[in-house]
Amino acid sequence: MDTAPSADAARLDAALTAIDWNVLPDGSERDTVAAPSGRLARVSLGPAGGERVVLVPGMTGSKEDFVLMMPLLAAAGYRVEAIDLAGQYESAAAGPENLDPPQPRYTLDLFVDDLIAVLDGGRAPAHVLGYSFAGTVTAAAATRHPELFSTLTLLSAPPLPGQSLRGFKVLGPFSGLVPGRALGPLFIAAVGRNVHRAPADRARFVTARFAHTRHSSVGDMMTLMKRTPDLAPALRAAGIPMLVVTGTGDVWSVDAHRAHAERLGARVLVLPTGHSPCETAPHQLTEAMLALMRDADPA
Repeated sequence: MDTAPSADAARLDAALTAIDWNVLPDGSERDTVAAPSGRLARVSLGPAGGERVVLVPGMTGSKEDFVLMMPLLAAAGYRVEAIDLAGQYESAAAGPENLDPPQPRYTLDLFVDDLIAVLDGGRAPAHVLGYSFAGTVTAAAATRHPELFSTLTLLSAPPLPGQSLRGFKVLGPFSGLVPGRALGPLFIAAVGRNVHRAPADRARFVTARFAHTRHSSVGDMMTLMKRTPDLAPALRAAGIPMLVVTGTGDVWSVDAHRAHAERLGARVLVLPTGHSPCETAPHQLTEAMLALMRDADPA
């Protein structure tokens, strides 16, 4: 089922202006949360007693990707949290060497176990959003522990099982020829060269963030996206209300996202933007999430 954004939300997104992405919303609280791979950086906003919303960024991303959404969710009465994944930005010290026993690589189990620790550490079940690679992480966690999820939003998440990079509009034809670990530095270099196409405020932040993110974590994430598990049957059977969100300019086609949503039995929101609606269309994305969340718990 398609979700149509309101004209008011679209107007608010069209009126967005430059911000300093290093500055968190007023009232935000910073802390770290203990996870199997180490301590993960977290920022929280909203009433302490509110229903919990957990936002999980993707590869080379961070909690700051959600600074435009967090005040909107908090204003609706939710307690919203965003984290940095292990190896990424301010969670760069978290990694496989901290596991018991230590491991040589970042794995899907590492990211899933970390997320479960985050969800277990607060009010559950929670409304969860997984962005890009983290869509696979959140989906895998939901199949293993559906009791921790009230709803699940998959934002620009890999829609293809198996070698999901094959669906990339540009990289796809070549992605099978290069090992994932080698793709990591190439990906970082490509983003670094093209970051000037983003608004100047965003480009400055993304460039600075790369100085902290571990290249090995990016390479291992690329490897994991080349063997994305087919979670759709188990996830659909879990009965969690779901929303699939994509931009018309995403790295994967709208048709691929629609097909994925159909297999999941999820709602679909297609926005006239790129891979990052949380940055470019936060009002429309949040509006659709709130509708999903309220319908899941009408009380």
